[in-house]
Amino acid sequence: MEYRTLGRSGLKVPVLSFGTGTFGGSGPLFGAWGNTGVKEACRLVDICLEAGVNLFDTADVYSGGASEEVLGAAVKGRRDRVLISTKAGLPMGDGPNDAGSSRLRLIRSVEDALKRLGTDHIDIFQLHAFDAFTPVEEVLATLDTLVRDGKIRYAGVSNFSGWQIMKSLAVAEKNGWPRYVANQVYYSLVGRDYEWDLMPLGADQGIGALVWSPLGWGRLTGKIRRGASLPEGSRLHETAGFGPPVDDDHLFKVVDVLEEVSRETGKTVPQVALNWLLQRPTVSSVIMGARNEDQLRQNLGAVGWSLSGEQIGRLDAASAVTAPYPHFPYRRQEGFALLNPPLAG
Repeated sequence: MEYRTLGRSGLKVPVLSFGTGTFGGSGPLFGAWGNTGVKEACRLVDICLEAGVNLFDTADVYSGGASEEVLGAAVKGRRDRVLISTKAGLPMGDGPNDAGSSRLRLIRSVEDALKRLGTDHIDIFQLHAFDAFTPVEEVLATLDTLVRDGKIRYAGVSNFSGWQIMKSLAVAEKNGWPRYVANQVYYSLVGRDYEWDLMPLGADQGIGALVWSPLGWGRLTGKIRRGASLPEGSRLHETAGFGPPVDDDHLFKVVDVLEEVSRETGKTVPQVALNWLLQRPTVSSVIMGARNEDQLRQNLGAVGWSLSGEQIGRLDAASAVTAPYPHFPYRRQEGFALLNPPLAG
């Protein structure tokens, strides 16, 4: 397993990490993902650790805390061998202080997560969404307190825009508070919006990407093909409305090339899609999901080899879309491109 530093920090993380959204799954979204109990979770953790995958990602909102509870039980007795990443900020109830990033909410969220996880610290704590109602100064001062108290080690964000991250970094630098070193982002061959603003920001400011839904919300599993209906059992039947939309023509254009490269390399379509992400700038770790041992072992096959430059170029071309303003001049016009060479694609 390859390990990379998480942004501009000293923390080493595996290039593949494990997402536990299926652990304890319940409700219309997480229940459709899977319902992994403690016994099976222990087995999946065993396989991950054998392969060198020691970073496990969860969130308080995943099945109302059940994911954290199952993960905590699965790593009991080997906490010193794993890194735990969790998130908070999305609603966990109907009360006025059950959502957001206020000092009250963050402290309570961390305390509750520690109990569910059965640990005394969180290695990577991320804000699950930007809270426009809480001053950035209050958020960062609270994170500073939690770091000083030893309850969290590193801080990050998820689902933030570029200006929201930059404002936070400026406030942190001004006050000597911990800077965000992780950005948990949606990024895939059928969802490359990360490249417009957040990737250049990450490269400039030293923020490592932890990639979620790297298979495009289940679209790049190799089971969805041009002219065929969704396979029986696909989670897209129930969860498509929750995830980022993808135009069918664009999807099948990408899938066609994925299948070509799959045949050339002898790797599966998901392995090719994951390996492509591992070649992208700023990516520290790609979070893979798995409902069972077979899926996990297949995903682990995405490391230990590399796509050729020519294959990457074909995948880049198939997945490219016109960048939104003000980005498209920098990609398409020579004068702009000379001043702003792209990081990727």
